[in-house]
Amino acid sequence: MRLSPSLLFCLIGIAVATSCKKDQDDPAPTPPAGDSGPRLIMKFRFDSTQVRLNNIGQPSSIAAGRGAQSPVFNKMSAHYVEFAPNALTALGTGDVVYHAPETTLGGATAIDHDLGIPVGNGATFLDIPLSDLSAGAYEWLRVSLAYQNYTIRFRALNLPFTGTVASFIGYNTYLGTYQVADSMVAVNANKLQGYWAFEVNNPPFATPVTQGEAPPGATTVPNPLFLSSPIPAGSCVVTAAFPTALTITGNETEDVVITVSLSTNKSFEWIETDGDNIFEPIDGETVVDMGIRGMIPTVQ
Repeated sequence: MRLSPSLLFCLIGIAVATSCKKDQDDPAPTPPAGDSGPRLIMKFRFDSTQVRLNNIGQPSSIAAGRGAQSPVFNKMSAHYVEFAPNALTALGTGDVVYHAPETTLGGATAIDHDLGIPVGNGATFLDIPLSDLSAGAYEWLRVSLAYQNYTIRFRALNLPFTGTVASFIGYNTYLGTYQVADSMVAVNANKLQGYWAFEVNNPPFATPVTQGEAPPGATTVPNPLFLSSPIPAGSCVVTAAFPTALTITGNETEDVVITVSLSTNKSFEWIETDGDNIFEPIDGETVVDMGIRGMIPTVQ
């Protein structure tokens, strides 16, 4: 991400001391009226202290010449949820319980962002009848992430600021008009994984939203099963093992609630030019990665 000097030089002489807010839990939505029987409920949790992983699911440190920070996540949406019996289960051959709406309005098939359900920390992103998940034992969970919205810290002209990033990490997303923080952005086209928009929070003067695209393949997508069950390049199907295999008998009488904890540990990463680990875009520091850094599913 490179913010143009013209966007930020208007901030000269204005000291804006801001800080990221702690993630706040969102209330869970009310279950659909009229449904009976136990539910499969899945919730997001954003954790900046969770282990930071690389693409093959191994612990990862910050590479030399890079800077990174743990952003404060506002919203996340999922595009696809699959339960896999074992490590040899190929992508798509497990039990797929959710596949978000797609569209061809932009040409090629793409995620329809307008029909996605972005939710905050602690909120439910999936609430379906438990009967939609077949009886069996499941060792692995796959969740394809589509959209992230989060707050970052940056510095310009020796002044501290915060900004909001909307990033689209699904394989392909059709965007009509969407909101970053306070501003609306009109696209009306498909965007591949890595498209982003950035808005300065509470600027003293009107500033435009900056847009850009990360290089292909730059988004980290942890998959410990990369040898036995690879995922397509450019997708964001994050894979993780249940601490203990999830067993569904088909005779459950209580809801099954799964917390999907996502590692946001230094997930916002850039080229660091002066070694201070402070993101300074007008000094030429550009973003290289905005991917989630791991996933831990736990059954409550």
